Amino acid sequence: MSHHAHSHESLTVIVRSAHELDSALGSAIGSLQERAAAAPCCGILVTREAAGKYTVVRDQSVPYGLTQQRCA
Repeated sequence: MSHHAHSHESLTVIVRSAHELDSALGSAIGSLQERAAAAPCCGILVTREAAGKYTVVRDQSVPYGLTQQRCA
């Protein structure tokens, strides 16, 4: 099961199993892409915070239209 904690321009994705990860991250990224289209200024950064926990955020260090990943 996945959980999304909403913030201004970021989402926290928590999954309990690996098979949920792609769908949960895809949903969070899609949500932020919709917001980005309304105000195209930056891309999306996905950060692995811990096992099963990810932060998806609009980040000015990422060019608009791109999604990048990193580990915390």
